[in-house]
Amino acid sequence: MTGRYNMLIGIPKEIMAKENRVAALPETIGKFKGLGFDVLVETKAGMGAFAHDDTYQQAGAEIVADAAEVFARADIILKVKEPLFNETFNRHEIDMLRENQILITFLHPAAPSNHGDVKKLQARGVTAFTMDGIPRISRAQRMDPLTSMSAITGYKAIIIAAANFPKFIPMIGTSIGMIKPANILVIGTGVVGLQAIATGKRLGGVVKAVDIRPDARQEAESLGIKAVGFDVPPELAIGQGGYAKALPQEWLEKERTQLAPLVAESDIIILSALVPGEVAQHIITREMVESMKPGSVIVDVSIDQGGNCAATVPGKESYHNGVYICGIKNIPGSLPVHSSWLYANNLYYFVENLFKGVGSEFDMTDEIVKGALVTHKGKLFHRGTLKAMGLA
Repeated sequence: MTGRYNMLIGIPKEIMAKENRVAALPETIGKFKGLGFDVLVETKAGMGAFAHDDTYQQAGAEIVADAAEVFARADIILKVKEPLFNETFNRHEIDMLRENQILITFLHPAAPSNHGDVKKLQARGVTAFTMDGIPRISRAQRMDPLTSMSAITGYKAIIIAAANFPKFIPMIGTSIGMIKPANILVIGTGVVGLQAIATGKRLGGVVKAVDIRPDARQEAESLGIKAVGFDVPPELAIGQGGYAKALPQEWLEKERTQLAPLVAESDIIILSALVPGEVAQHIITREMVESMKPGSVIVDVSIDQGGNCAATVPGKESYHNGVYICGIKNIPGSLPVHSSWLYANNLYYFVENLFKGVGSEFDMTDEIVKGALVTHKGKLFHRGTLKAMGLA
């Protein structure tokens, strides 16, 4: 039995390692029911965020035994992370999707490592939306998980760095003498960077920040740190909504040259220089990593979109020339209670806007829908992905 949309929303349990978030919570189940959707939830899907099956049932969801049933029955699949291989069923989650089924999740489709999955979604006729494609406009703020997850990522990136840094971060006085504070460099001062700056300061580090946008540097300096950059023509540095643009190769080389001495003196680097919907640029080369002191730390939080460091191994923690490099892809998943609450509400508002309360067809002219749409009826729509594939 389905609601007035005659559509079922399905919530499978996330299968990425250490991913404890869930795409819907009991409070958003109630909201979906209010819109007229019915909802299937895989048993224990919310366990990592301490949301139990009985609370989902009380909110009106139907609990089902496994992911196969969710994928088989639901019209709309809501997930946190991109589809992965499900070892329980010996099938990739994309192969569990069917033609005209709707998938809404983080796909990061512009990243080269995800192009194969995008092509599979296209070939299967799946209608896929990526939550990292939502435009940064005022009307979309409640739907924008890049912003809500970024606050968590910036905070946790510093915590990860501290846990893997073989020294104190703050200045410490001892009977032997003073221990100097760690030098922390934050590259990219969007929401991730600002939260990393604030957290790094709270831990007692000496924090510097880099951004190619003057307004972004000014915002970073309002937190009481030194922000540096170099002069880039505004038309090359600043895109729609004030967000950064990918630099042409000539200017990227200039940026690397300017960054080299800062990288060499840094103990901890947080990399968060992203262009919305596009592949992240390698701002830090392998040679620059090799200039850092052994025991230094890099946390590359832009890895979902390809990473800012050429030595980062996607999805892994690794060492390069004695430097610890964190490339794990689900940092917000390590704070599952708050991140699930934020993301589940982002998804609810996205779905509410997607259908506008008028039926099961979505509005292809809506700016938010267009920005997030990746594949539909066998066609590829996502601008950043088309550019990355050389098809734009």
